[in-house]
Amino acid sequence: MDTPDIIVIGGGSAGAAMAGRLAEGGTRVLLVEAGRSDKTLKSRVPALTSSVVQNPDYDWCYKVEPDPSLGGRADVWPAGKLLGGGSSLNGMMFIRGHKWDYDHWADLGAAGWDYQSVLPYFRRLEDNERGPDAWRGTGGPIGVSEVRARYAITDDWIAAAQAAGIPRSDDLNGKSAEGVDYVQVSQRGGLRCSTARGYLEGRDYDGRLKVELECQVLRILIEEGRACGVVVRQGGQERTWRSTRGVVLSAGSMNTPRLLMLSGIGPAEHLQDMGIPLVRDLPGVGRNLQDHVGTHLVNTVSGTTLNTDAQGLRGALQLLKFAALRTGALTTGIGHAQAFVHGRPGLPAPNLQISFAAFAFDFDEQGRLMLRKDAAVSTLIGLMRPSARGRITLRSADPLAPPVIAHQQLGSEDDIEQIVEGIAIARKIMEAAPMAAQITGEVRPGAALDAPEALREYVKLASIALYHPVGTAKIGAAEDLMAVVDPDLAVNGVEGLWVADASIFPSLPAGNTNATAIMVGDKGSDHVLKALRANR
Repeated sequence: MDTPDIIVIGGGSAGAAMAGRLAEGGTRVLLVEAGRSDKTLKSRVPALTSSVVQNPDYDWCYKVEPDPSLGGRADVWPAGKLLGGGSSLNGMMFIRGHKWDYDHWADLGAAGWDYQSVLPYFRRLEDNERGPDAWRGTGGPIGVSEVRARYAITDDWIAAAQAAGIPRSDDLNGKSAEGVDYVQVSQRGGLRCSTARGYLEGRDYDGRLKVELECQVLRILIEEGRACGVVVRQGGQERTWRSTRGVVLSAGSMNTPRLLMLSGIGPAEHLQDMGIPLVRDLPGVGRNLQDHVGTHLVNTVSGTTLNTDAQGLRGALQLLKFAALRTGALTTGIGHAQAFVHGRPGLPAPNLQISFAAFAFDFDEQGRLMLRKDAAVSTLIGLMRPSARGRITLRSADPLAPPVIAHQQLGSEDDIEQIVEGIAIARKIMEAAPMAAQITGEVRPGAALDAPEALREYVKLASIALYHPVGTAKIGAAEDLMAVVDPDLAVNGVEGLWVADASIFPSLPAGNTNATAIMVGDKGSDHVLKALRANR
């Protein structure tokens, strides 16, 4: 390819979608990805997710600063270091969020990102097993499938949730985003369907798309106020690649603000401290960091679960089922059923995600996940709208240094109280028929831990990040001094530069964020194409 029209930085959930759609629209695209290929069984086989997460060959393994709200614990946050990014190593739960979430975005200044505006792009990107309707799409690049690891206890949990007063939703991505339903996953034919597989694999768009792997961007090249290329490191060599029309930055919520600041775009005082020449003072770069937070209820049960299916002769049978039919335990995502509920009255949308899985993990001495040996199930209680806002800054001017990530998962006593209320709901489901007859014990938090104050202390110790970081280059109106991009995703004050990934979210949507990140890349391509055509 000659000099491309557009360079897309990052081939992750949004970046691969952006690159594919731009090329489809007639633009010559160079996609630059720092990680390796996603064509490995460790990524493609759903149950092998744990072999890529916290594996430095495939995961950036970002170390977070000690979190005082979690007793000073310093966690490690995953980020995809392979083509497809987070969509190539996540738990594959495909959920869009609530209508209110996107209408709230518009209220926050993201004009054109309300629910009715984003819905056509959610429909366009998916190929849903449930078939098309007013909310769902077919024929798109991302396969959206039913969970193929089916257990009777999952059906029982949904029935118990209804008995506990939670209404049944026919489709949590459809007409009603409240209530209880089976999880759908980003899979096709029992294999993970990442954005690399959906938008890129087997396509070159008539030669308009070129992909460079293991190529780390050091900074964006900006001349006379316009983005015109990138400086990269590949194979131990540093080089400059130019583009004729601009650059799209899709490096993710942790890396996008880092690259903006390394390129001189960000808070002036911080850049001065780092010794980086200022190109554009944008104080919102790196601010507004948000993440979902939650904790688990773990129960032992008398029935069959994935834990028992993963052992001995049962485990061998599961291998055969996967090889022959692409079904069974090896196709499992991180969850099998879920409910979105109001933990208290008066809320405009559900504040809790209650996710059920027909398996449970323990931790080994190194803190790594390992399946329990006995039959067990787990329920994740996730807080959808936590109050905390963190910040990402540079560690130094070294373009290879990881960012400084400072965030408190539990930003207030009310956050803790909402999770405690969620634990009560999760327990109520376990106490309802037909689940109650199958419960043989509560491993975590433990049945003896039922006093409100004790549960609040448990939440402080046992809560975990749900690895849904967003918001660090947020979209906003012109009068919003903390906005980094405008509603067309153009970086304020810099020509020819756009951002398209989860960093532009002004607030967290309910549920897992990957589907929304893909939508941003897919929809964002139309905004970039509109600008290119207007300036032709």
